[in-house]
Amino acid sequence: MFVLTADQHASKVRGDKVAALLDAQEGWARAHADAVVLPLERTVGDEVQIVLSDASAAVDLALHLMRLGEWAVGIGAGPTDALAQTSRASSGPAFVHARTAVERARGRAVPEPVVVTGEDAAAAERATALLQLLAAVVRRRSAPGWEVADRLVGGTLQKDVAAALGISEQAVSQRVRSAMIEEERAARPLAAELLTGAEEVSRTEPAAPSRTGAETPSRTGAADDTARVPPSKENR
Repeated sequence: MFVLTADQHASKVRGDKVAALLDAQEGWARAHADAVVLPLERTVGDEVQIVLSDASAAVDLALHLMRLGEWAVGIGAGPTDALAQTSRASSGPAFVHARTAVERARGRAVPEPVVVTGEDAAAAERATALLQLLAAVVRRRSAPGWEVADRLVGGTLQKDVAAALGISEQAVSQRVRSAMIEEERAARPLAAELLTGAEEVSRTEPAAPSRTGAETPSRTGAADDTARVPPSKENR
């Protein structure tokens, strides 16, 4: 499960943007209805939170918030102990991870304000690194770049975008390169894969020892190989 918590930057100076964000995200929520476990809602002050079952949806929303430029985003990856009617009333490791992540994202030590924490700390750091790189791309994309990016969806061709904007295909192609549109979109699935990897600790469990305590000879017949097998609970 993925819990995404977003905290608005400088709300006392810029004004509370939570209500506007909730209204604007209704279309996004409908498009990702299968992934929304608990909807985006105000939790406390100028924070919002959503619970998602799909890593791709979490990446998409996080990068949209990065585009807006007014939010620090923390994503918690892990299990949930109890899901209530709202995220505020719910609990579990994923919520704890999201709180840790958004606190880090609010700090000045991160290059871009998006952080992942999860059950697998190493995987979460890898996901954070790629999401911060993608955040840098979308946060630095120019308005002309977004004009093209927003239209190059659903199989739309560059020539169609050129006709809609009244510019040449060459100009569209140049904007695509400058805005790194293809690179960003190609990296999103990898970001989702890394985020999924942060949900659970990945480890190889040792083979369980015999419950009777009897030695099990190795393939080579070496009797002392059993000394390297952890003792059973009965033998501790």
